[in-house]
Amino acid sequence: MTQTTDSVLATIPSPCFVLEEARLLQNLAVFERVQKEVPVRVLLALKAFSLFHSFPLIRKTLHGASASSVWEAQLAAEEFGGDLHVYSPAFRHEDMPAILAYASHITFNSISQWERFCPLIKRSPSPPSVGLRINPQYSPVETALYNPCQPSTRLGISPEYLGQSLPEGIDGFLSHNLCESDSYALEKTLLHIEGFFGHFLPQLKWLNLGGGHLMTRQGYDVAHAIEVLGAFHNRYPHIELILEPGSAIAWETGFLLSTVQDLIPTPTLTNVMLDVSFTAHMPDCLEMPYKPVIRGAHEPQEGDKLYRMGGSSCLAGDFIGDYAFDHDLSIGDRMIFEDMMHYTMVKTTMFNGVVHPSIGILRKDGTFQLWRQFSYEDYRARVG
Repeated sequence: MTQTTDSVLATIPSPCFVLEEARLLQNLAVFERVQKEVPVRVLLALKAFSLFHSFPLIRKTLHGASASSVWEAQLAAEEFGGDLHVYSPAFRHEDMPAILAYASHITFNSISQWERFCPLIKRSPSPPSVGLRINPQYSPVETALYNPCQPSTRLGISPEYLGQSLPEGIDGFLSHNLCESDSYALEKTLLHIEGFFGHFLPQLKWLNLGGGHLMTRQGYDVAHAIEVLGAFHNRYPHIELILEPGSAIAWETGFLLSTVQDLIPTPTLTNVMLDVSFTAHMPDCLEMPYKPVIRGAHEPQEGDKLYRMGGSSCLAGDFIGDYAFDHDLSIGDRMIFEDMMHYTMVKTTMFNGVVHPSIGILRKDGTFQLWRQFSYEDYRARVG
């Protein structure tokens, strides 16, 4: 991580999402290697990370972006450029003209959606390449909230509903079944696609393997992923391979800075009252759930003083705990929640009207640049 001195931290408003430029560039180097060693095009999935101020850094390495809605598509078209793959579980008719103006590729979740919009696509001045989302009948994801292949899923077409031939005009498949997964899950996914959809592969021009490829996590076997993708390419050289990771691009590339506002003791622990909210600013901590890493904290041992992190909203469950520190905490202490770039800013709300975190970047030379601060007017615009 970038060395952050107390003097630099003092220049950062609290609360604030802080992107670390050096860490982002390290992650992008991984995907630069992958694209050099195997014929694959990597896109940025805006659903996980859409901080457009950082796009000039990212688009030097990636080929484009993927969007899940008309607004994401417009943001990608305006701020990123390159290829634009658009997929939605259910497109709205009124959004389609704008989407067709932006998209290089569009993927439908069902045959009925394709049939509904096929005439409109054919009349488009520059129609996008069209694909279908498939259900590969496999996912390593154990949490149901994030498992797109759970029984009776609404996401993707199962093989029995495709028959023996693809509808005319279909160029590709999208398979999105992973979440923070390893290269062996990627390998098994490709085997399932070949097993259940192999008779369609000679007809395809592209195969989008979605996201969830956590190539930037420590211990991920990047060489094995390259081997797996290369072997598939050798079997089907006519198919363009596409990845659209989101978390992996922004993995461990920044933090959420907060400040201790109050300390409330109880017989068993001390509640730390912060100027950030887990439900409003870090919802995945409660949804997945997971316990975020706090800089300078450690897992409590016997005899340690316990601190429970409390959010700034009125929700009773707006807390995460428990932590221990090598020193007693005080009001005014800065608290740094690590790895808070992916699936944070894209999910934040203004619940309770709590102050919304600012956004900035810690440059690789150690200086801080503020990109955005929020105001009452932003809150007011959200609620009416």
